[in-house]
Amino acid sequence: MENIDIKEGYLSFLGYKTYYRIVNPNGKKIPLVILHGGPGSTHNSYEVLDDCAFAYDRPIVRYDQIGCGLSSLDSPHPYLWHASTWRDELSNLREKLNLNRIHLRGHSWGGRLALLYRINRKPDGVVSLTLSSTLSSASLWREETHHLLSYLPKEEKEVLLKAERENDFSSLEYSNAYEHYYRLFIGGPFKKGIDPDCLTREKKKGDEAYLTAWGPCEFNPTGTLKDYEVTSRRNEIKCPVLLLSGERDESTPYQNKVRYEALSTKKKWCLYPNSRHRTYIDFQKKFEEDLFSFLDENDTEGMNNED
Repeated sequence: MENIDIKEGYLSFLGYKTYYRIVNPNGKKIPLVILHGGPGSTHNSYEVLDDCAFAYDRPIVRYDQIGCGLSSLDSPHPYLWHASTWRDELSNLREKLNLNRIHLRGHSWGGRLALLYRINRKPDGVVSLTLSSTLSSASLWREETHHLLSYLPKEEKEVLLKAERENDFSSLEYSNAYEHYYRLFIGGPFKKGIDPDCLTREKKKGDEAYLTAWGPCEFNPTGTLKDYEVTSRRNEIKCPVLLLSGERDESTPYQNKVRYEALSTKKKWCLYPNSRHRTYIDFQKKFEEDLFSFLDENDTEGMNNED
């Protein structure tokens, strides 16, 4: 029997397929489109917000960007992993699903994509923008994440910096040190049978997309996105903007402060105490309240904030 509360399928794009999933497709409010992180992660973890689609009567649209998850590619495609590809994919998704008016939320890399899409394409119908634990400057991200390494034991910090200098991330010592960084500033660990299935089920990551676009080191972008800098262009955004981040987030409070102050439109910033990169999990209930109340507030006002 078909689940009428969830619509999913595939959209053709550049000769490939983009998997999409819409929860409460018949909701009465303006849809929320969520852009996942990475590049090369998946939509999976954002399924923790599924119940909100019904509680707030709002369709929630997610998709796996090509090259990862249910949109994985079987052979190498390094020429695809540029910002323009992902911007085009989002445009294609909106066109083929008739998403004329949307709220757009991007997490981590998804926030970068949302900014690049909003600033460079200036698309119609983006009612509001939510930037969740993201970045607007690759160089500032590098500075701030290197500062976070100071919170690790000295020997772990040295292992991570040595791997970066030598471009060799293959050692067990590196894996252990990075896992500690991950637990401190990103998220997890999650356990099957205890945590929601969407956080623990196996997923196919887009390693090629991540390595080509960002690089092998979380703290030092060397790929096609290494020159990503849009902070100075924030005044080109006219719609309301919500910033969401954590105190222990690798998207550090300072980075979010710089972004917040650069905005000249209606704006709000929610900073969650003792929360890491995945604020929507660490502070799920408060995160949901803040996000969906912001969307409700701007369903009507957004009509007057088109570019």
